[in-house]
Amino acid sequence: MTAPRVLVDGLAFGESPRWHDGRLWLADWGAGEVLTVDADGRTEVAARVDGLPICLDWLPDGRLLVVAGGAGRLLRREPDGTLVGHADLRSLVAHPWNEVVTDARGNAYVNTIGFDFPGGEFAPGAIALVPPDGPPRLVADGLAFPNGMVLTPDGGTLIVAESYAARLTAYDVAADGALTGRRVWAAIPDAAPDGICLDAEGAVWYGDVPNRCAVRVAEGGRVLDRIDLDRGCFACALGGPDGRTLFLVVTEWSPQALAGGPRTGQVRALTAPAAAAG
Repeated sequence: MTAPRVLVDGLAFGESPRWHDGRLWLADWGAGEVLTVDADGRTEVAARVDGLPICLDWLPDGRLLVVAGGAGRLLRREPDGTLVGHADLRSLVAHPWNEVVTDARGNAYVNTIGFDFPGGEFAPGAIALVPPDGPPRLVADGLAFPNGMVLTPDGGTLIVAESYAARLTAYDVAADGALTGRRVWAAIPDAAPDGICLDAEGAVWYGDVPNRCAVRVAEGGRVLDRIDLDRGCFACALGGPDGRTLFLVVTEWSPQALAGGPRTGQVRALTAPAAAAG
C-alpha cells in the first residue's frame, strides 16, 4: 500500500466516517457538525448537532440518522434538512450514546459505552435496537467500551469493537432484530479498536488511538496489514468510486479536542488491498 495522503486538514475532532451517495461523510465532534467531503477534500456542513458523541448512518429510504449522544437522542434528517427525533434512548441508559449502524429493514443499532467519558468510572456498555415500528430496547450488554460497529452484507452478523477488551465481538442477528450467539470474532492483544469497517474479503479494518495505527485483521485475529501513523486513528471507512479507498480519521487525542481545539484532526486516504464489503 502507498502512504496515506492528507485529504482534509484542520478538523477539531473527526469521527464516524461513512461513504454514501458518492461522497465521504463524517462528524467533527469538536465543531458539532456533520460534514461531507468531495474528491478534492472540500468540505460542506450537512447538519449541526448538539450533544456529543455524533455518529451517523442512513435509513433504507435515504434519510440520515444522527446520534446526539450526550442528549441520548437518535435524530433523523428530513428531506427539507430539518433534524427531528427518531428515538429517545435516555430511558434505557442515562449515559451518552455512541455508534450507530442500520440494516436494510430499517433497524438501527446504537451502542453506549455505559459511563461518562472522559473522567467517569468505568461501567460496561450495551447495544440498543431501534426498530422502524416500535420502541427501542436493549439487545446486548456487558461490553467493555463498545465502539465501532458493522453489519455483514447479508445483515446476518453484527461486529462491534470492544475498545477496553482488545477484541472484536460478533453477534448473530435474529429475524426480529435481536442479537444472539455472542462470540469473539477476533482477539487483538494490546490493541484498542475504535471505529471499524468491513471489506469484501471479510476482513475488518480498525482504528487504534493509543497505538497510533490502523490495522486490518481476519476473523480469528490474524493481522493482515498495519498502517503506522503520527497521531491516533479514531475510525476508518472504505469508499471511493471503486470502493478501494481507505479513509482514516486521525487526531492528536486530548480532552480539549472535544471542545473544539487544538485542530489537529485530519482525513487521510490511500488505496486498500480490498474493496468495501457489499
